[in-house]
Amino acid sequence: MNTKTTIISQAQLEAQFAYCDKIAALWCAEGRTPTAYVETYGCQQNEADSEKIRGYLTQSGYSIVKEAEGADVVVMNTCAIREHAEQRVFGNLGALTHTKRRHPEQKIFLCGCMAGETKVSDRIKKSYPHVDGVFSTHHLWQFPEILFNVLTRKKRQFYVTDEPGSIAEGIPQVRDSQLKAWVSIMYGCNNFCTYCIVPYVRGRERSRQPEDILRECRELIENGAREITLLGQNVNSYGNDLKSGMDFADLLSAIAALPGDFLIRFMTSHPKDASTKLFDTMAKYDKIAKQLHLPFQSGSSRVLKAMNRHYDRETYLEKVRYAKSVMPDLVLTSDVIVGFPGETEEEFEETISLIQQVHYDALFTFIFSPRTGTPAASMEDPTPKEEKNRRFDKLCAVQNSISEQIHEAYTGKRLRCLVDGRDKEMLTARTEGGRLVRFEGCDSLIGTYQMLTITGATTWSLTGKL
Repeated sequence: MNTKTTIISQAQLEAQFAYCDKIAALWCAEGRTPTAYVETYGCQQNEADSEKIRGYLTQSGYSIVKEAEGADVVVMNTCAIREHAEQRVFGNLGALTHTKRRHPEQKIFLCGCMAGETKVSDRIKKSYPHVDGVFSTHHLWQFPEILFNVLTRKKRQFYVTDEPGSIAEGIPQVRDSQLKAWVSIMYGCNNFCTYCIVPYVRGRERSRQPEDILRECRELIENGAREITLLGQNVNSYGNDLKSGMDFADLLSAIAALPGDFLIRFMTSHPKDASTKLFDTMAKYDKIAKQLHLPFQSGSSRVLKAMNRHYDRETYLEKVRYAKSVMPDLVLTSDVIVGFPGETEEEFEETISLIQQVHYDALFTFIFSPRTGTPAASMEDPTPKEEKNRRFDKLCAVQNSISEQIHEAYTGKRLRCLVDGRDKEMLTARTEGGRLVRFEGCDSLIGTYQMLTITGATTWSLTGKL
C-alpha cells in the first residue's frame, strides 16, 4: 500500500477541465446533448464522490438522468464493505448488458471502493467485457481523462494502480440537495479494524486544509444550505496529519462561528478518538446538532480486541456517560456486528446488555461479512449461519422495542425541525437529532425551520403538526 499523500495541483486539475472541454466539443459536433446516469452504493462518502462525478459530467456537456436505459454514460459508484453489496453490484452490472445491447454506444464505468480491489478489476476484465472503464477512488480526479480516452480510443480503461492517496480541491460538484450538503473533511483510514476493507481501498488518513473546508461551508451557507454533514472514515482524527494545530473539535467550533442559520452534523466517529473536548464543543454550540453516531460494534471487550478497535466495553460506556451528561437530549446511534469470528453466546449477550444499558435511538445492524484481504477473513469461524441469523433477529427485536419506547416519549414535545421534502400527501422534516417527522403542510414550507408538536410515533418515525 502506498501511504504517501499527494496534493493534486491546480495545473493537474486544469488538464482535467481541458478534457471536459474536449468531450463537450465532441458532442457539440454531433449536434446533441448527451445524457449520464450515476448510481451510488454504500456510505455518505460515496454520495459525496458521486456529486463530483456528476460535476465533471455536467462540465463535459452531459445532462444527468435518473435511469440507465438510453443513457450515453453509466457510472456505478460502488461499496466494498460487505459481500452482499458486492454481489448486488455484479448483478446490476450484468443487467447492463441488456441496456448496452439496445444502445451499443453506451459507455459503462465502475468506480468506488470495489474498483480498488484487484480481484474485482480482474473479474471485470475477464467476465464483463461490456464495461468500458474501471477507476479506484484514488483516480476519481482523473475521470474526464478516463472518459475521453474511452470515447476516442475505443479501448477499455483501467485506472486501478496503487496510487498514493490524494486530495484534489476544486472538482465541480452537482449536489442532490440545496438544503443539505455533504462536506468531506478527510479521506482514508489508519485504524485497520480486522474486519474492514476501507484502509486497503481508500488509503491512509489525509485531512483537507481547514481554510478549504471553511470556504466550502461558507459558500454552501450563502447558497441556502441549512444542514452540513462533515464526512470522514474517522472524523475524530481530523488534523492529525496536518501542522495547522486544529483538531476536529476546533474545526467544529470554526464552522459553528460562521454566520447563518444552519446545523452541523458529522460522521463517522471512532470511539477511541472521541474526546471530552469534542463532547464539550458539541454541547457549547447551538449550531452543532446534538446527534452522535458512535459505532461500538460489539459489547464484548474480548471481541473488540479481536476486532482491533482500541477500546474496551467500559471505556466506551464511560464516553457515552460523559456525552449524555453534557448533552441530556443527545440522540445516539451506532453500528453493531453480529457473528464476528469466534463470538460466543455469552459475548453476544454482552452486546445485548450494552444496548439495553445505553438505550440507543437507532442501530445499524450487520451480520459479519468476511472481506478477502482482511485479517478477520482468515479467522476460525465455527458459528453456523443459522445461529448468527437467530442472534441478529434477537438483537433487532431488542433495539426495535427500545426505539419504539424512545419515539413514544417524543409525543407532546414541541421541536424545531427542518422541513426537507414531501412523501406523498405529507411533508417530511428532521429534528435536530435527525428523527424523521411527517406532517400536513404546503410545499412553501420546504427549506424552512418550523416548530412542530409531535402527535404520534412509530418505531421508525414521528408524526406532528405545525
